[in-house]
Amino acid sequence: CMAANKVRGIRAAMCYDLKTVVNSREHNDANVLTLGGPLHKAEELAEMVRVWLATGFAGGRHIPRINKIMAIERGGFER
Repeated sequence: CMAANKVRGIRAAMCYDLKTVVNSREHNDANVLTLGGPLHKAEELAEMVRVWLATGFAGGRHIPRINKIMAIERGGFER
């Protein structure tokens, strides 16, 4: 997850349960999902991936945060 986030345009989220899976998409518009494989059974991982793929970005009050992340990628920080 940390290495993926060094790549421009990537917003990778380390998720460990369904709540963090949904939050990563709805609030942070994550476009890469990372999971701790040994921490879960295969069925749990498959469900987490299904939920992540089915969850969209909520927008609204979360947009300024995404804009700040993208500003950092461009070499600056917008307040």
